[in-house]
Amino acid sequence: MEDNKSLAAAKANEYLYQVLEIGQYMLQSGGEVSRVEDSIRRLCLAYGAERADVFTITSSIVVTIYSRQFGALTQTRRVLGQQYDLHRLELLNQLSRRICAEKLGVEDMRRGLDAIQAAPQYSFLVQLFTYALISASFTLFFGGSALDALASGVIGVALKCLDRLIRSTEANALLSALLCSCLGGLLAGLAVRLGLGDSADLISIGNIMLLIPGIAMTNSLRDMFSGNTISGMMRFIESLLLAMVIAFGFALALF
Repeated sequence: MEDNKSLAAAKANEYLYQVLEIGQYMLQSGGEVSRVEDSIRRLCLAYGAERADVFTITSSIVVTIYSRQFGALTQTRRVLGQQYDLHRLELLNQLSRRICAEKLGVEDMRRGLDAIQAAPQYSFLVQLFTYALISASFTLFFGGSALDALASGVIGVALKCLDRLIRSTEANALLSALLCSCLGGLLAGLAVRLGLGDSADLISIGNIMLLIPGIAMTNSLRDMFSGNTISGMMRFIESLLLAMVIAFGFALALF
């Protein structure tokens, strides 16, 4: 009897590990806490858990499951860093629904996750073009001239290159935002001094929009409205700190 319970516990731990993998990737891809908790709970119940208690904040997931077959099991996952990718989040949602419907085995779950991780993303050249387009568009939207928009687009490309370089060192997000905002402000001021732009403020506005944590702020409000006050407040404070650092970086460079 004890041997059967031990085997069931070992198997449940394997499944729980893979479920936490899905939850971690969801959280890192920009999923709100309520979505992550609900997905993990549904997956655990689909595999025979009689009860699943899930606690998630922006940097940690704790799951305890219970069944008469294997008793109570708990696993904790530390979640480091976020790379917002809504397409990957949608793929993870689809995988979760498939797992619940088909009761996939551990190897099938692992293969599904590997396929999502290997899914093609936008190339670096496309990302550079997008950064340039966003910067130039917002500069024009707020009243900048065509020259300002051109300068803002070029600076947007430079910011993307710096951001990629900083991410490769796994530096703190606040440090990355500070360095990018300082570079943006310096290049905006330099462009005006060299006659390549008319207004450093309007050029900077387009570049600031690249760095503003809009998704994080939206998710923080969503979490609070859905009852996840702790995680919502944590995201909200992180977003405010990031916005303050961005504003400080541009102000420091321009003045």
